Amino acid sequence: MHKHPHNAAGGPGLDGPAAGHPGGHPGGHPGAKPGGHPGGMITTLADGTPACKLIAWEVTRSCNLACKHCRAEAHLEPYEGELDTAEAKALIDTFPQVGNPIIIFTGGDPMMRADVYELIRYATDKGLRCVMSPNGTLITPDTARQMREAGVQRCSISIDGPDAESHDEFRGVQGAFDASMRGIQYLKDAGIEFQVNTTVTRANLGSFKKIFDLCERIGAVAWHIFLLVPTGRAAQLGAEVITGQEYEDVLNWFYDFRKTTSMHLKATCAPHYYRIMRQRAKAEGVPVTPENFGLDAMTRGCLGGTGFCFISHTGQVQPCGYLELDCGNIRSTPFPEIWRSSKQFKQFRTQEEYEGKCGICEYHKVCGGCRARAHSMDHNYMGEEPLCTYQPKLLERMK
Repeated sequence: MHKHPHNAAGGPGLDGPAAGHPGGHPGGHPGAKPGGHPGGMITTLADGTPACKLIAWEVTRSCNLACKHCRAEAHLEPYEGELDTAEAKALIDTFPQVGNPIIIFTGGDPMMRADVYELIRYATDKGLRCVMSPNGTLITPDTARQMREAGVQRCSISIDGPDAESHDEFRGVQGAFDASMRGIQYLKDAGIEFQVNTTVTRANLGSFKKIFDLCERIGAVAWHIFLLVPTGRAAQLGAEVITGQEYEDVLNWFYDFRKTTSMHLKATCAPHYYRIMRQRAKAEGVPVTPENFGLDAMTRGCLGGTGFCFISHTGQVQPCGYLELDCGNIRSTPFPEIWRSSKQFKQFRTQEEYEGKCGICEYHKVCGGCRARAHSMDHNYMGEEPLCTYQPKLLERMK
């Protein structure tokens, strides 16, 4: 059977990004009926604009780790220009105007921000679902209690290797693995569920099953793999970035592995998965329906600018954390206006301006490629996905 339990829309505990992955994308519901969604999810605003289902909000860029893949190149010291408490609360006030989005409090490490629990409580009191993406190393029994009391419904913790040696090497700090394991136990003691996120690199290609087994042992409710986007420090990873064929192999393995477990699994920053899922399902004679594939049957690869966005520590609104397009800043333009009117967001919503292979691919409506990878490698955010090995049928006929 292909059935897998799926939660609501993206984010920790939902269907999307988290710790160390603030630009990841949610599993949204573009196929749902306009105006509503089971469980109260708004899909379309009154003026016809797609509702925002998930916001990754970088409340600080400060972090106590030095991860190899960090798109923010975060460091321990405070960053200048972060939104202050009043600005942050004013921003939260605007979120209900774009739907009823889930808010991911991310960073850096959001725990480095002194007023983070005050902001989460403020958003929770507005009726917003709040989740959090700390790296896990700073969690104590007291901070876990503060998270619960503020209204945090799930945390995501990044684990990039099955043991301390592999994880610490990637995270750049000795003891990070053990500290994260302690943090996870404190979350469990406080009654906060958690998911594990894993960034895919050549270093851990052979360790996925061991990492999954670890997720099961420690009680994770979900495991999300993230296909690396080479921005920030990740641009210097070189040989650790997997090839297009390895990307394809990972997603085919993931398709097969999902059949073996009831844990919620998701591939993020991996729009190709939605093509592979349909190719494999067709070959197996399995209809791509919510009954067989959960929410994956109803969504598409990248929802940046269509159901998801990222807000930086200085208030810059972007399609995702990895694609640093300045779509407007909340200090000068109200967030709902940016969501409705951004030129870049409108480009992503039409899905008609892709270039190269993506522009003629029969799967562009369900995949669309990673716009951040296209931009990071070719400086053209509407260009073709550089790590895609698939040859569109139209291209084959033109040969």
